[in-house]
Amino acid sequence: MKLFSKKTFAYILISSFALYGLIGCEATTTGAVKKDVSVTKQSQKLEEAGAKYAGPEYTVGIITFKNKTPSKVLGIGESATDILRTLIKSAGLEPISLTEDEMKEQDKMIELQQTGAVKTGKKSATEGFESIDYRVSGAITAYSEVEEGSDTLIAQSKTQVARVQVDYALVDIASGKSLVAKSGAGEYKKKTGGVLGFGSASTADTGLRDGALRDALSKALEEMINELNKRPFQGRILLMEGSTVIFRAGEKSKLAKGSKLGVYRAGADLVDPETGRVIGKREKQIGEVMVTSHQSDRVSEGTITSGVGFQAGDIVRAMK
Repeated sequence: MKLFSKKTFAYILISSFALYGLIGCEATTTGAVKKDVSVTKQSQKLEEAGAKYAGPEYTVGIITFKNKTPSKVLGIGESATDILRTLIKSAGLEPISLTEDEMKEQDKMIELQQTGAVKTGKKSATEGFESIDYRVSGAITAYSEVEEGSDTLIAQSKTQVARVQVDYALVDIASGKSLVAKSGAGEYKKKTGGVLGFGSASTADTGLRDGALRDALSKALEEMINELNKRPFQGRILLMEGSTVIFRAGEKSKLAKGSKLGVYRAGADLVDPETGRVIGKREKQIGEVMVTSHQSDRVSEGTITSGVGFQAGDIVRAMK
């Protein structure tokens, strides 16, 4: 017994192919979400390292990362700088961008204030940025994208993989010493899929590049945070009120109430006679304070236990 005529069978066959084609046009795309853009779950590790950071809110200057990739990938240095600024802020440090664009914007603001087009607030733009404790610089030395694919009878999938190589350094502004100087790598994968050859094409995606950069720079910043955590706690006196000392530390410093800190006054520059470079400042201990309370996660109070003449800007440091 005939179930379908030839004409009906042909119609069903064509309809089936059309249906598969429509399904195939709806490409499926999978990739890590922005909270964890790497295959190594590096962003999560950075958050953990940031939560363990015990030092003060150091100000970190960021210089534009140099683009040393052989193919000179467009915008990769600027993108790395922007990503690092976001990561530094989320880790509990205070970033200041020292890029050429930022310097031009600062000059423009000075000009506007001087002409009266913009009123001067509590601080004039001519006073410059806040003092910087550390600076970060580096270079993108390699970048590549590869595509891996797999085909079945009715389905296809392709995985785009971006890999990046980064050189970076964390420098102590006071001494000029590199605390961290390393090279690191980052990777990001993105998968696309389709049916019967439809919808699996991959197009240029800056998110692929930025994902690899975020992975590499998250690893770099984790190294920097670990190094800063090894250093003895150091902050600055913010305000004096009689025998009460208000200084930069706070709950995040994890200083226990009753902890004793040395107070130091920075003096003349120490210059290496061979190189002529300033390698630090002469410091003299002028007294001690004891932690009495934390005003916030960044500010603490203490009382003088020895010494006189403390002033804003003096250094407070954990005693060995």
